[in-house]
Amino acid sequence: MLKTYLRPEYPRMAVLATFLAAGTGAQLIAPMIVRMFIDAAAAGGTPAPLGHLYSLAALLILAAITAQLLQIGATYFSEQLGWSATNRMRHDLARHCLDLDMAFHTARSPGELIERVDGDVAALAAFFSQFILQIVGGGLLLAGILVTLWFNDLRMGAALTAFAVVAGLVMHRIRGLAASRFERVRQAFSDFSAFLEERILGLDDIRANGGGGHVMSRLQPRLQELADSNVVAARRGQWIFLVASGLFSIGFGLALALGVFLQQRGEITIGAVFMFMQYAGMMAVPILTIGQQLQQFQNATASLTRIREVLTMAPTLVDGPGAGWSDQRSAAPQVDFENIEFAYDGRTTVLNDVSLSVGRGEILGLLGRTGSGKTTLARLLFRLYDPQGGRVALDGADIRQATRAELRGRIGLVTQDIQLFDATIRENATLFDPSVPDARLVEVFHDLGLGPWFAAQPAGLETRLTSAGGLSAGEAQLLAFARVFLKDPGLVILDEASSRLDPATDRLIELALDRLLKPRDGRPPRTTIIIAHKLSTVRRADRIAILDRGRVLEAGRRTDLEADPSSNFAQLLSTGLTEVMQ
Repeated sequence: MLKTYLRPEYPRMAVLATFLAAGTGAQLIAPMIVRMFIDAAAAGGTPAPLGHLYSLAALLILAAITAQLLQIGATYFSEQLGWSATNRMRHDLARHCLDLDMAFHTARSPGELIERVDGDVAALAAFFSQFILQIVGGGLLLAGILVTLWFNDLRMGAALTAFAVVAGLVMHRIRGLAASRFERVRQAFSDFSAFLEERILGLDDIRANGGGGHVMSRLQPRLQELADSNVVAARRGQWIFLVASGLFSIGFGLALALGVFLQQRGEITIGAVFMFMQYAGMMAVPILTIGQQLQQFQNATASLTRIREVLTMAPTLVDGPGAGWSDQRSAAPQVDFENIEFAYDGRTTVLNDVSLSVGRGEILGLLGRTGSGKTTLARLLFRLYDPQGGRVALDGADIRQATRAELRGRIGLVTQDIQLFDATIRENATLFDPSVPDARLVEVFHDLGLGPWFAAQPAGLETRLTSAGGLSAGEAQLLAFARVFLKDPGLVILDEASSRLDPATDRLIELALDRLLKPRDGRPPRTTIIIAHKLSTVRRADRIAILDRGRVLEAGRRTDLEADPSSNFAQLLSTGLTEVMQ
């Protein structure tokens, strides 16, 4: 993953490497200056000239300031590097999730997906930004210290090199101590986020039904799991820090003992002892830093494991070779459901041997109780799922032979749940297609009865809407119709598109439907499937189909079913709702 996402950052990495190398050099010079200062001050018991000592002191201050400035520059480029790399990872992860099947999204809540795409990657961002700065920079400093020690005294160099090798082996052995625990923390936080997101969305219903106590009882075990996993991971992770601290103490003690021994034998100066002590102290920085980063590495490894888990998921729906529909987007197709068998979980049957046909330009009214399979048929036609048996065909061609983009380009879908984006009116209406002319947008708004609403917008098409709302239910529904108008498909699916609206808004929707289903440019009517609970919404249908428990209970021409008093449709009309069919 580092190789994949850091490769495009080579120029920035080169600048970072320059800062690291220069900063390391500035840090290595400082102990040598201290040695020269002490030896000059104590040479033969005769004080050195003050001018020389002032020069060494000034040089030491300059080296310290230079090292700090270079450290600031390295930190800046390291952070830039980490966030640039992980932002591309976020993009790839979000793109991959959007390409996965509806089954993947059904099985995971939005909160969990946000935690996967942003939370896990944020944990990696901290590691990416610090990896080169701390691990590589620390390793470079450690190597520079050892080379300097070897150059000044072979015995001190050999002793501290042996210590560094042992310390590195010990740190390597314990680096995986808490990896599984940190993965458990990430999973616990993901579960908690998913639970919280769902309950916040349903807050009004929870309050209205007095479900607060139940939600809190369900929240407590998730909080307990999050706390417990954090405590266990922190305890395991602290062992790395404690071991690194112990190693530092041993190294410092080793340098002190060997330095005093050599100085008492007259083989090195007192300045050299201070220099070796300072280098030994400096060794603690990369050792402790590497220890801390190894702890962060375990957290990052847990996040990386979860990211890879998502990236390795492959969609079960694959594009066909293509059906050649690119020039037929606006042509009204014939739709056939042939012996459809489908179950969401592979076990509980939702549709059982369903066969229906809708001719070119015909309108099919699909009725049935909640859970009878009406919306499932729309999802199969839109190819959010594939049936386990039978096939769905447009103009006689199995839709699995087409690419998904090719298929969905021919279908306009309007549901009762309208998704708004935190974007401009133009972007919401065109679904971020910049090629749609402004004049066409304004024309569609006026055709749909949104003219007064649009005229009241302070910035016109550039007025920003929010994903949380900003539109009434009727305005949002009309905006959804505008999306279909702009797409101009040959097949339209209306899934409870006029439910939950007041009568005045419902009349606007009916007018919009008339304009949508019968184009003004002389083309044949669009093929339409209207899914509804209310009989009033299917009064314009040519054909009627009634589903019950995943089977076709009744199907036929609307006029024939109305005229047959024994039909289920006629019995529905006889309940007192016949006026809606006039």
